[in-house]
Amino acid sequence: MMYDQTRAQQPADQPRDVTGRHAPGSAPLIPSEARDKIARRLGRAVNTFPDAPRESLEEAEGAFDDVTAQLMDVLAEQRRTLHAGWQDQDPETRAAELHLALRQYREITQRLLRL
Repeated sequence: MMYDQTRAQQPADQPRDVTGRHAPGSAPLIPSEARDKIARRLGRAVNTFPDAPRESLEEAEGAFDDVTAQLMDVLAEQRRTLHAGWQDQDPETRAAELHLALRQYREITQRLLRL
């Protein structure tokens, strides 16, 4: 792969993989359908609190557990994908490809720091 100055100058929040497609860190971490389901569950917990406080808290805790489990799964998969992209490469892997992997790690880590 040749050094691509245009791709090298793209903003850190718009990473792309070696084929030019969006990299693993550019999409929402949890799909919108799953986010919506968890948000509805949390909303039910809040709305039922006056009538059933303990059950409401258990529902909220379950929603929290679901979102953290999904987040951990997504992050583990992104790590596997990023690691596989550079770890098994020939020792002579071009610096540009390694730089791209570094940018992808930086982007996902920065996203996590903003949470």
